[in-house]
Amino acid sequence: MKINDDMKIIAIGQNYKEHNKELNSRNPQEPVIFMKPDSAILRNNKPFYIPDFSEELHYETEVIIKINRLGKNIAPKFAHRYYSEIGLGVDFTARDLQRKLKEEGHPWEISKAFDSSAVIGNFISVSEIDDIQNIEFHLDINGQTVQKGNTKDMIFPVNELISYASRFFTLKIGDIMFTGTPAGVGKVKTGDRLEGYLSSNKMFDFKIK
Repeated sequence: MKINDDMKIIAIGQNYKEHNKELNSRNPQEPVIFMKPDSAILRNNKPFYIPDFSEELHYETEVIIKINRLGKNIAPKFAHRYYSEIGLGVDFTARDLQRKLKEEGHPWEISKAFDSSAVIGNFISVSEIDDIQNIEFHLDINGQTVQKGNTKDMIFPVNELISYASRFFTLKIGDIMFTGTPAGVGKVKTGDRLEGYLSSNKMFDFKIK
């Protein structure tokens, strides 16, 4: 599966109620969008190196969608035409840095968009899935399940996210959308092994350095 290095990453925050509870965040009335640059991409199960500017680096496991056609102002009923593959990734977050920036009222982009912060695992065809809004996924660290979710619990479903984002950004072939993380986020440490599963399919397997 080829991914262009010049694609953009559109990420969705606060899209699961239980995750919002654990971070003491309100449930949004509209999708919360932030962006990651192409330098954030980490793929092919390469190791993730903890950056020196954070002492509280959190994993956030997320279902990801790969855009397969050019689109702008897409109606929700047509959004399913703009992707044919679904995958799993990790949105790494420097939680201590994010907390500090939020408290100061500043944008928190650097806590989310730093180099290698967007792990992109494998993709499978949506034709292999009965219902994109009823998919179980989970993350194991060192063989223990630490985070699990189901896309049925999204506040805003995938097609609504695509439609909403396309109002502001032209979607291009190869763009990736991270669709939000469920409850259970936590800290990683050097030596951890992260394995992500979409249903029973292993989508990534990498280590923390």
